[in-house]
Amino acid sequence: MSPYMQITLDKISSVTKNANLAHEVEISKNIIAEEGAVIAVKVLEDKKIYNQLELVTGRMSTLKKGDTLAVALGNRKALKGFVGEVPQFLKAGDIIHVLNLGGVAGICTSANLKEVGRPLQAKVIGAILNKDAKPINIKQYKLFEPRKNLESSSPLIIVSGTCMNVGKTSVACEIIKHMSRAGLKISAAKLAGVAAMKDTENMKDYGAKQAVTFVDAGYTSTVKNNGTAVFTAKGAIDYLSAEQPNYIVIEFGDGIFGEYGVMDILKDKEIQKNTAVHIGCAHDPVGAWKLFDVCKEIGAPLDIISGPVTDNSVGADFIAKNLNIPAFNALVNGEELFNCVLKYAAQNKGSNYRPDRLHGNRTRANPLKSPVR
Repeated sequence: MSPYMQITLDKISSVTKNANLAHEVEISKNIIAEEGAVIAVKVLEDKKIYNQLELVTGRMSTLKKGDTLAVALGNRKALKGFVGEVPQFLKAGDIIHVLNLGGVAGICTSANLKEVGRPLQAKVIGAILNKDAKPINIKQYKLFEPRKNLESSSPLIIVSGTCMNVGKTSVACEIIKHMSRAGLKISAAKLAGVAAMKDTENMKDYGAKQAVTFVDAGYTSTVKNNGTAVFTAKGAIDYLSAEQPNYIVIEFGDGIFGEYGVMDILKDKEIQKNTAVHIGCAHDPVGAWKLFDVCKEIGAPLDIISGPVTDNSVGADFIAKNLNIPAFNALVNGEELFNCVLKYAAQNKGSNYRPDRLHGNRTRANPLKSPVR
């Protein structure tokens, strides 16, 4: 009897996009439990919320009990989602969880029940094999390699934030839209987070000539990668620079204090040197204030604040008064944001990110006093 069997996949998740899987695949019940391993699973339940899967086409599909999926093992640590990890051992028949919309799967250890409910359960069928009958791992299908040293001198426009869901993608896309319409050649990247295509596909929809993520370096997320988030970021920047863009717009998933390596990337001196403009996104004034201070302290000072804190004049006035930098809401004042970014990028040029550059030595104009108790 053959140790392999053929099955039909109903849905192929976007985390596997570079593997170009067919719907008819061979599987083995011998599974190597490691990050990036591509496996087939069967959905065990219908779920009312957080019940969709992003397909390799970019389309969102509702998951139904009985669906057979191609997913990839990985880790996630999302404040507003699931915390999960690759199991130490895995065999056919085991129950695991779908941890994100992109098809990263593992064992859920904690969940934000209010936001996403309990994780969707799926039964492991087996490891998906390539044409040589070897188990597939997304690391076998890299577009670029992580790099220890950055060779590129392309100027970077960086969008960071205090947390997930603070408007970073909206800011990045608005900048890309206006820059591309102005005749500039823009590339883009999402360099921290957990696998999904939607943000980079949005970037391309808004005019980015190319857009990549850490998935294109073979990672399902930038959690638990032993510091390689920085090396992956440099690999992505060098890869995108080959097309000689005027600017590379970079968005980070999650916040600077999250578990995805954003802080390490922002601290890197080579990346700091190439940074032309740094935009920070926050929900509220306290978040904006702390983000400003932390980024200045690590040598990656903010030039502009955006996000929900700028939804009306209350937050914008706070930023102007206390942080002394511009604040723009990307959804309402996209053109003004673009003009400010272009002005600072032209001044800073991204060629020498010095402590004494335009905003590098700024302090708050009116530091907040301790609250009255």
